[in-house]
Amino acid sequence: MATMIYTLVLVFFVVNVSYFGKVACDNSALGASFIFGDSLVDAGNNNYLSTLSKANIQPNGIDFKASGGSPTGRYTNGRTIGDIVGEELGQPNYALPFLSPNLTGKALLHGVNYASGGGGILNATGRIFVNRLGMDVQIDYFSITRKQFDKLLGASQARDYIMKKSIFSITIGANDFLNNYLLPVLSIGARISESPDGFIDDMLSHFKDQLTRLYKMDARKFVIGNVGPIGCIPYQKTINQLNENECVGLANKLAVQYNGRLKDLLAQLNDNLPGATFVLANVYDMVLDLITNYDKYGFTTSSKACCGNGGQFAGIIPCGPTSSLCKDRSKHVFWDPYHPSEAANLIIAKKLLDGDKNIITPVNLRQLRDL
Repeated sequence: MATMIYTLVLVFFVVNVSYFGKVACDNSALGASFIFGDSLVDAGNNNYLSTLSKANIQPNGIDFKASGGSPTGRYTNGRTIGDIVGEELGQPNYALPFLSPNLTGKALLHGVNYASGGGGILNATGRIFVNRLGMDVQIDYFSITRKQFDKLLGASQARDYIMKKSIFSITIGANDFLNNYLLPVLSIGARISESPDGFIDDMLSHFKDQLTRLYKMDARKFVIGNVGPIGCIPYQKTINQLNENECVGLANKLAVQYNGRLKDLLAQLNDNLPGATFVLANVYDMVLDLITNYDKYGFTTSSKACCGNGGQFAGIIPCGPTSSLCKDRSKHVFWDPYHPSEAANLIIAKKLLDGDKNIITPVNLRQLRDL
């Protein structure tokens, strides 16, 4: 179950490392990919938590070639957007989950994945899953990694490597609405006591502090996705008994409201944090186009989950061994009630890599790499 699609944001580049010296001095090398966020980019951290939000069960990962089709903890049938982008930019290895026992030594130089299914900007978000890594905890974990880089490369070279060569990708925010403010029953008290404006104020105040905290630990290149059309995912359509071409208005309205304020926040941070570049990925418009014009992209449905159970759109019960499974996974925009299929991820990743300023601004991912 985890977090749903949408907040998107991307994962990235990683360097082709053959030995420490090359990492420290090769100006053409890409640096580490540091990935923060929710289930859209979780590569397996939740495998190591006692949580209700897990994807290390079949048939998740059925098309993930690196594992031979075995589940890895990714909430999709194959690669995440981050995996695809990394491959396109020459990444030799995927960034390992922070909680993985294999994350030692040179593996750190490819970057680290801190993302967690169910995680959000606010610490209360995702409590329905019992355990998850919220954004504050993910940054706590990065502070550990930051010290490890000093030991690996020396303080001066580590700072240069992180500031100039590394990318910080952040995919967060959708859960704060879907698994916090809009959560049936549990959130009624919060909605009575706090207006949408007040809740979004709280989110952005926390997010500003979190991004500034990363900046103080030498992060300089950021890519941040806004919240997508969360009212259009199979889960929302199913529980609200909507027709195929309908979406939940309140959820999308909250996303649009948040996105406008996020754009202003990132512009402010670009002005006020010297040397930093905050890139905004317009996930909302990009994914809404994919959902609305799915047939143009070669899909047969953008409403029904390929893997799931319950209701007209298989949108209630998360993907698992007893789920119904579609025959052609490449024809579904959504893999499960919340997350895109690998086929959808491929389309989104391409737009993020090479898109114009209507999709990603002020630069796209190839351009951000070369700054």
